[in-house]
Amino acid sequence: MTNERREPALNADERTMLEGWLDYHRETLALKCADLTDAQLRTAAVAPSELSLMGLVRHLAEVERSWFRRVLVGDDAGPIYYSEQDPDGDFHVTEADTWQEAYATWQGEIETSRRHAAGFGLDDLSRGVSRSSEEPFSLRWIYTHMIEEYARHNGHADLIRERIDGATGE
Repeated sequence: MTNERREPALNADERTMLEGWLDYHRETLALKCADLTDAQLRTAAVAPSELSLMGLVRHLAEVERSWFRRVLVGDDAGPIYYSEQDPDGDFHVTEADTWQEAYATWQGEIETSRRHAAGFGLDDLSRGVSRSSEEPFSLRWIYTHMIEEYARHNGHADLIRERIDGATGE
């Protein structure tokens, strides 16, 4: 596994720094999934957990959609992988699920996130609210939360990848 991530700027303005760290963590997850087969990407970490690399990518597509579509711009975008009947559907991968679809969906949500965020200043408040708060969020808060979300799940991805083929690294 090679390291092809762009390091965040060391002396940038706040917005560039936040966007740089978010992209860094997005790229980290992509690297953790690189050069694996669909079967490997569907491999669960360890029983009884269903956590897999493909499941993490699907989950983060949902997270991008939630924070940048539903919360930031107030869009009524429905779920991609989960439902009321299966609230953890993003993590429930099957033999029919492919990396090509999961990756394309995730990248599409990232591009939409970037496009929506470009229309807001860091202190601008969201047009929507989350399921856990009726208060609007600043874009700064959303960026910080997204960095935290990716960083946490990249820790999971480290362990899953090491279990699959022994690959380690940042």
